[in-house]
Parts: sequence; C-alpha cells; structure tokens
Amino acid sequence: MPSYKAPLEDVGFLLDDVFQFDRYNNLPGFADASADVREAVLGEAAKLSENVLQPLNRIGDLEGCKRNADGTVTTPKGFKEAYKQVAEGGWLGLSAPAEFGGQGLPVTLSQMVAEFQCSANMAFSMYSGLTMGATAALMVHGRPEQKAIFLPKMVAGEWTGTMNLTEPQCGTDLGLLRTKAVKQGDGSYKLSGTKIFISAGDHDLADNIIHLVLARIEGAPAGIKGVSLFVVPKILVNADGSLGERNGVTCGSLEHKMGIHGNATCVMNYDDATGWLIGEENKGMQGMFVMMNEARLGVAVQGLAQSEVAYQNAVAYARERLQGRALTGAKATDKPADPIIVHPDVRRTLLTIRAFNEAARAMVVWTALKSDVAHRSEDAKERQAADDHMGLMTPVLKGVLTDVGFANTVLAQQMFGGHGYIAEWGMEQFVRDARIAMIYEGANGIQALDLVGRKLPRDGGRAAMAFFGEVGAFAKQHAADEAMKPYLAPLSVALGHLQQATMWLMQNAMAKPDNAGAGATDYMQLFGLTAFGYMWARMAKVAQDKIASSGATSYLTTKLVTGRFFMERMLPETSVHLARIQSGAATMMELPAEAF
Repeated sequence: MPSYKAPLEDVGFLLDDVFQFDRYNNLPGFADASADVREAVLGEAAKLSENVLQPLNRIGDLEGCKRNADGTVTTPKGFKEAYKQVAEGGWLGLSAPAEFGGQGLPVTLSQMVAEFQCSANMAFSMYSGLTMGATAALMVHGRPEQKAIFLPKMVAGEWTGTMNLTEPQCGTDLGLLRTKAVKQGDGSYKLSGTKIFISAGDHDLADNIIHLVLARIEGAPAGIKGVSLFVVPKILVNADGSLGERNGVTCGSLEHKMGIHGNATCVMNYDDATGWLIGEENKGMQGMFVMMNEARLGVAVQGLAQSEVAYQNAVAYARERLQGRALTGAKATDKPADPIIVHPDVRRTLLTIRAFNEAARAMVVWTALKSDVAHRSEDAKERQAADDHMGLMTPVLKGVLTDVGFANTVLAQQMFGGHGYIAEWGMEQFVRDARIAMIYEGANGIQALDLVGRKLPRDGGRAAMAFFGEVGAFAKQHAADEAMKPYLAPLSVALGHLQQATMWLMQNAMAKPDNAGAGATDYMQLFGLTAFGYMWARMAKVAQDKIASSGATSYLTTKLVTGRFFMERMLPETSVHLARIQSGAATMMELPAEAF
C-alpha cells in the first residue's frame, strides 16, 4: 500500500526563506498568518491529509461513486465522514473573507493545503476545490443577495459548488453551447439542457450543491457573446435560508472513466431548473473565468501533487528493493544484492522527479503570493504587476505542471518494475489519476495557444518583458558570486533561448499564424523550464546564504545538489524546444488531411 508524508520542511523553506512571507504583512490577512500560525495550520493539514484522506484513496478508487434510482449519488465508504472533518475544521474557509465566515488567511496557505490534500487523495480533494472556485466567482460577480444566501454555507462546507460548462457538442468552444435559459416574471430563469463531465455534480457529502451554469438566454446573440452565467442550487432555498423543494436538476448518469473514481463525474440534466443570473446578461464568461482561473491553478497543483506522492513511494521502494550490484562494487555486502538506489539510472529518474517537484512547488508559492497581492494590495501598480504575472503564468503552470506531473508518475511507476503495474502498490492509480489533469480545465494544447496567442502579446508584451527583466536582473545581481555560477550560467542560456523564441514568434507568427500554433506547446514548455531554472537559482542562493550563516544541514546540501542536477540535466532541454519552434509549421501543414 502506498504512503504519503506532507513536505512540510520544503514548504517552510519556501514560505519563510525564499519568498519571505512575513514581508507581506502589510496585506490583509498576512499579519494573522505568523510563523507560528503557519506552522500550526500546515501541521494540522498534514495530519488530516496523511491520516484521514490518504487511507481513503485506494478505497475511493476501488469502490467509485454510485448513482441511485432518484438521480442522487453516493460517494465511496469513508468519504462522507472525512468531508465532515474537512468542513468542521474550517478548511474550505481558510482564505475566505471573514464577512462570509472565513478565516481570511492568505491564499498562499490554501494552495499548500490543497497540495497536501491532493497528494493524499486527488478525487476527494476535488469536492472542496470546486467549491472554493465557485465561491470565488460568486464573491466577484454575485449580487449582494446571492452572496448572502450562498457564500456563508459554502464557506462553511455545508453546501458545495460546481462549474457547468461542457456539453456533448462543445468543450473548449463554449460559443456552441445550447443550454437554454428562459426569463420568468419574478426575475428568475428556467434552464433546460445537458452538461457533461461535471466533477462533483452530485454526491452525499453536503446538504446542497450550488451549480454555476453557463447557458444562453432566449434571443441572445450567437457565439460566446451570447453566453450568461447562472446560479442553480440542487435544492431551492427558502426566503429564511432553509432548504425547500428539489430543483429540476439531476445526475443523468455517472461517467465511467480512467481515474479519479472517487469523484462523481456526472452528466447533469437541467429540466426547467430554476436559476438566477450572475452578473449581466450575455457576460457570463467574465464570471466563469474567475472560476476557471482558480480551477486551472488548482489543476496545476494536482500535477505537482501526484508527482510528489509518486516520487515518495518510488524512493521508498528504491531503498528497499534488492536487484543486482552497484557498478562500482557491492554496497550491501551483507545482502544477496544491492538496493536499486545505488544504480545511476535509478538516481537519474528519481532526481528528475524531485528537481521538478521542488521547482514546481516554488512556482506555485510564487504565483499564489502574486494572487494575494492582486486581490489584497492597496497599491494599484502592485496589483497590476501581480495580475500580469498571474495571467502569464496560469497557462504555463496548468500546462507544464500537469504534463510533467503525469510523466513523472509514469517514471515513478517504472521504479517498481512489474509491481508498478499491479494495483495493490498504488502506482498505477497515480498514473491514471494524474492523466486527467492534462485534459480538463482547458486541454494543455489550448493552454499553449492561450499563452502564445493571448497572454504573450497582451498589453504589448508587458508581462513577459517583466519576467525577462526580473530573471535577467537576478542573474546580473549575483554574477560575481562564484558559488552561484553553476546555477546562473545555465539560467542565462535558457533565458536567452526563451527570448529568441519570443522574438521568432513575433516575427513569424503574424504573417503565418500556423507558426504560432506549431510552436505553442514547445514555447510553453520552454517558458516553464526557464521559470523552473529561475526558481532553482533563487532557492540555491538562499540555501548558500543559510549555510554560510548557520552551517550546512542535510536539507540544504541536498537542495543545492538537486538544483545542480536540474541545471546540468534538465534545463538544457530549452535548446531543443527553441529548435523546434524555429522550424516553423511547414512540415506539419504540408500533408492533406486524408494522408494521415
């Protein structure tokens, strides 16, 4: 059976030392998240994840969810009790405003808690994650009466939330959706249509489920400009806040899927269901984008989380599994063979995963802090810069962390040989669960197109230029530091590759848009590698300074070695991505469709 331990030491290093969390104490909520509070919150989150959620992961995978005759859904054994602990512990309201019953702590803490819970049990964590995304959309775009009715219950975990976008005939292109909304005399709407792939669409964990639904009002313009957003509760809410009659929304069926069996992925049928408009008519994407951006960051964390738990189990196995002898001579002379961790290729595999995990976690913390600045700072320039960063990095995080996170679960599975293919070891579940993260909340090819086609040129390339400037300034600032050369020299090369790729796209994609499409995925991966390199350089500098001031520890020396491995063995891949981008689209587009 697999195991999991929350990476508390690494999170503490990032929050306290690399990103200096306490420097943000001028922002609301940060002063309340002192070092002692952070340690207590993260420690309790670790216990909940390790002791309550992780043991349910395989149970959820084996049992799955069950649809009942009345269209309701029952979750796997133990999920309801675990969810009660999550709700009663206030975990859904950790970063929610106090006015709605939340604790108002920084979003950065919530992201770290989300990683722990997702590593422990990805399918279970989605029930809470979707609820927090729905609350975020309502907070920004909901009307005062909607906020008053729904948010306190959702923040408390008494009610959960979903997002309903996809229909059988449309996924990414939401302008094709057909779900219809008919306005009623009392200002409400009647919604009719079918939504598919709705995570947590129905379950028995909470008293009510609040669906956020995209639909087209009768007579609305065609395409995406005619889409509106509605709040549609599973059970109608009376004027006094109590629950009333069942609404006209049911789970028509459960999807039979590759992984995340413990989460109810539903076909949702809306049959004259009563809903209320969120925001303005035909402006539904504004509200949904709030939720989608929250969800995309959450999915990025899923990629990291599955990579982390897969890595931990692969390391444990590599230390114990006896197979062959070390190339330099027997190491475990008292045993019939050496543990496989003595072999260079095993170490290459493990370090590849670890180097990604630690850089990806740093990127998540970095971007989460930007989210806190964007939503909490009183300085308009700070908010704009933080918002620029998030807009640019969201597709990179979602695309790269889930691509590489899935690949790493496969690498970790490989460590087990044939045992990795056997269900009882848990590795094949990590592979299956991680695979969906590359697909939902915008497939990764779409993330790459979004990065190249929208985020990169936005505001004249302001966000990208700021990133290039920050990385270049860091390299220049520490150029004279001899100990930093193994980190800065490769980083500067990678940054140069990214800048060359950016310039090539600017020069070649306008006249021939296919060049942008052909190079988009490589550009996203190149951007991600460069950002990882920057994270490693920052972590290395802090680790060196701590060693100089307080002495070496196993954690710090391991951090420096892992960073050098990334620079030597992984960051050079930027040259391959650059070459592919510069090759253009000619060969991709030359063949007629029937030749494939």
